[in-house]
Amino acid sequence: MIHYRERLWPAPWLFISTALVIPASLLVFLPINGTVGVIVALVLYLGCVGLLMLGSPVLEITDTEFVAGKAHLPLALVGATEGFTTDAARLERGQRLDARAYLVIRGWIDPVLKVSVEDEADPAPYWLVSTRNPSSLAAALETATQRTRGK
Repeated sequence: MIHYRERLWPAPWLFISTALVIPASLLVFLPINGTVGVIVALVLYLGCVGLLMLGSPVLEITDTEFVAGKAHLPLALVGATEGFTTDAARLERGQRLDARAYLVIRGWIDPVLKVSVEDEADPAPYWLVSTRNPSSLAAALETATQRTRGK
């Protein structure tokens, strides 16, 4: 059963800025053929939008694990969580970042959640994940880990 699910969709401004591929491709292809230029511009833009959508990772908490992107962490190995926003989030993504940490961060999402990993064999001391709702994700993770450890 899924207790929490969040897809890290791109921000609207990213779709607008990606639209710059339209005039760029028109500049190249309109002198050759107008119809081809418009078709290529639309195909390139839709391809960019499709890649943005397909590249959006999912954060998910199930009965047994925490999934962030392609990585899976059993709930038994989840440690303390801490959410950060604004300047604190920027520091966690930058100056305070441990190079060994597992990252699922997106530049267009400001808040992050730091999840400690309680596995001595795991080289990553913690996971740092972007989330639009760090308090909701932390609460769901805490509830799921307590339920798992209570079994």
